Amino acid sequence: MTAMEKWKQLPAPEFIALGIQNLAYIKPVTLNDHIAFSIHAADGTPMAVLDDRAVAEAAVRQHDLEPVSVH
Repeated sequence: MTAMEKWKQLPAPEFIALGIQNLAYIKPVTLNDHIAFSIHAADGTPMAVLDDRAVAEAAVRQHDLEPVSVH
């Protein structure tokens, strides 16, 4: 069985959960009429809002997570 065939047999809930502990999403939001950057856990839980995207990415990395952009 190939690796791809093994991935295809993984039940949907387990596939969705892959990497969930390692990711944090960053998305632009409007806050008090200016753009800020909201950080969310992979399950959607809000974690922080910061004024600068680079600072948001650094904060995520400081917590041993990989930042992912949401558009």
